[in-house]
Amino acid sequence: MRLLLCVFLYLVGVIQATNTTTTTSDSFKVPSPSFTTRTLWTIVSSSVLTLFACVYSAIHPNIPSPKHSPGGILLQRLGITIMALIAPELIATWAMRQWLSARQVTKQFETSGYYDHTWTQTHSFFVLMGGFMLYVDGRPCHTLRPDYILKLIREGYIDAPTLTAEQIHDRSKGDAISKGLVVLQVGWFVMQLITRVIYNLEITLLEVGTFAFAVLNFLTYAMWWNKPLNVEFPHPVYWKSTESKPEDHIEYVCASTDVPLLIMSASVSVTKKKTAGLGIMPLIFRPILELIGMPGIPISRRLQVPTFDGSIKLKGWARFALAQSAFVMAAVFGAIHVLAWNVAFPIYQEQVLWNLSGIAIVCAPSLGMYIYIWLFLCRPALRWLSFPICILYVMLYVTARAILLVLMFATLDNLPPDAYKAVSWTSFVPHL
Repeated sequence: MRLLLCVFLYLVGVIQATNTTTTTSDSFKVPSPSFTTRTLWTIVSSSVLTLFACVYSAIHPNIPSPKHSPGGILLQRLGITIMALIAPELIATWAMRQWLSARQVTKQFETSGYYDHTWTQTHSFFVLMGGFMLYVDGRPCHTLRPDYILKLIREGYIDAPTLTAEQIHDRSKGDAISKGLVVLQVGWFVMQLITRVIYNLEITLLEVGTFAFAVLNFLTYAMWWNKPLNVEFPHPVYWKSTESKPEDHIEYVCASTDVPLLIMSASVSVTKKKTAGLGIMPLIFRPILELIGMPGIPISRRLQVPTFDGSIKLKGWARFALAQSAFVMAAVFGAIHVLAWNVAFPIYQEQVLWNLSGIAIVCAPSLGMYIYIWLFLCRPALRWLSFPICILYVMLYVTARAILLVLMFATLDNLPPDAYKAVSWTSFVPHL
């Protein structure tokens, strides 16, 4: 927060210094700033760096399994990054769910009597990301969920972990300065975009799309500010009993369990049997179902926590707030693209594609969910339509996102002259 305050004061000083060099004949007129030129490389590099900060640097992944190779960890991170490009509101929802879950877990541990005020929000994030691993005979056995830790401490099978918040932050690959630099870059990008709007300078579609990512990025970073970044190994917790085994006290879940077709065909009864023939469907719907906390979805894998973990059952108000926030974030993300309705397009067909895709992103998530609920509650005989409707809306959303991403770069070859102008004082603000 101090870093952000310093940046704000710096910006105020720069703006005031710029305003003193302008004419003051009419105190009610907006000062006319001096302009400079920027190149296509400047536009692309600033946007891509900000986009990278939003879809890669801002992601705080859970701790990987000890059995994962570096290549497997990299592929997993790449998959999350691609998902962040396609559905950034899903990442923001993930961050919000973990923040709400961490608040709930913190209260649970503070009232347990084992930690008093030594258990912090950082501890809660750490346990939710798979930070405590149960070891039996020197080997990793199971990732400990918050309720498992309290249960096994109460029954005397493990000692209460004594890891401090400072030790957890020491494992993290990011601190307030590194996170602040990312926020600084994103903040600078948003600031210079606002100045372009104020002085009626042309904005490229790449900048509009990046701005949409930046808006969700601020929320994501705010939710994950106390979450450790890129922790590679969990903290060991050792099994003490020689008379019983961990499987007698905690639930073991197979990591290869797939989501059956029954979920999407409207029965919502999920079994733990491995399902064949679903193809790519589990990859599309599983993150959403995990975030919702759908009954029957594996809530903990043996040696790692699922990426979009829904093991903490949120209370009514929190779950409702999370669901509504997810729809609002999706609508805001799409609405920002729609705001570029009258931006100069090289080809009329590209303008139509951009506007229709933006509208699809605004409407598809909430409309699809409301139709799904309506079929369930009001038309039981038509529940079989829920599966094709889900497929249709997912295909519509993914197609619209792909079109927007392509147009963001495809329209750079024919920019109007005003797009190469820039307000001079924005270059004085520290950025990458």
